[in-house]
Parts: sequence; structure tokens; C-alpha cells
Amino acid sequence: MTTKQLKMSLICLIFGMMFTTTQMKAQALKINPRTSTMTILGTTNVHNFETKVTQISGELIINSDKKVEKLSVQIPVKSIKSAEKLMDTKTYEAFNAEKNPNISFQLTDATSVKLSSKEIEATVIGNLTMAGTTKKIVFKATGVSTKQGLFEFKGSIPLKMTDFKMSPPTAMMGMMRVGDVITLKYDIYLEGNQQISALLDK
Repeated sequence: MTTKQLKMSLICLIFGMMFTTTQMKAQALKINPRTSTMTILGTTNVHNFETKVTQISGELIINSDKKVEKLSVQIPVKSIKSAEKLMDTKTYEAFNAEKNPNISFQLTDATSVKLSSKEIEATVIGNLTMAGTTKKIVFKATGVSTKQGLFEFKGSIPLKMTDFKMSPPTAMMGMMRVGDVITLKYDIYLEGNQQISALLDK
């Protein structure tokens, strides 16, 4: 092998290693706020109610070992909207929104059940912060690929307001009382690039 051929072989080897490293690095899936929806379902002694989350952001990061490395979600409290202005006002008061403007979730651990380019299943453990109080929650997340690099996650999480030191809202001089248990129903779309499929299929 000539010196020139040796140099070309080394250059090809270096570029090949660089390409492989790029392919193997951690990949991020970001929440699409335009297509994702989240609804809060609850009860009162008068009727059931639901409110919509109109702003949501966050990301899921999967490392080169196909482990869930990070999951974070942020929701502005004042993005929670219902059909009734009084309900919204009472909701913001319960969160003390001026002092605690955001709801956040941060992953602390995840046990993957299934991880592929077609499906992601994991038992998620993390810290949920609402109204200035942080509590560890556990839930199962299942995402199904709708196209390459795009996953849809659906599910629901029951929560107690009093666990977060929140007082369930009341109205009409206490005649209407909101129940302590609410259910967070979500339909979240997480988007990545083609490399996420390559990583999950390796």
C-alpha cells in the first residue's frame, strides 16, 4: 500500500468513526404544542367539570444505550382554561398562580419495558411540582409511532390536590365544592428526527 493510499484509508476510517459517533449520540423528542392536548377532569357536588391546558412544552431524551435519560414537562398555570371565567379564577387561586406560575415534571427514574422505533413503553418515576409543592409520582407511559420520528403518548394520571397542599376550590359562598381528586388526561405528540428511529432499532 502506498503512502497516499494509507492516508486515504486513515481519512475514511476517521470519517466513518465520526459518522458512527454522530449516529449513536443521545436523541431528543420534543413535545409538539400545536397537536398535543391535556385535559383536567374533576367533580363538584353540583356537576362534573373539565378544563383544558392550552400551553405545554417539554422533551424526552433517549441516550445511546437506549435508556430514557430525561423527561421534562412544563405547563403555565394560566394556560389552564375552561368555559367559565369563575372556574378559571378559582383554579388560579388554588395554585396561587402569581407565586407559583408553572406546573413542572422532571424524570428521576424510568424502567423501560419496550423501546423500539414502533413503540416506547416505560414505567416513569419523577417529581411533579404544583402550587410550590413537589411530590414523587409513578405512572406508565406508552407511546406509539405514527410515523418516523413521531410518537403519540396517551394516558391519564389521578392526583389529589391536598397531596400538593392545595385547597380544593369552592364557589357560591361554599355551596359548590370541588372534589379533592382530579384526573390529568393527556394525548401528547413527541417529535424527533430520523436518527431517533435508527437509534431505537440498533
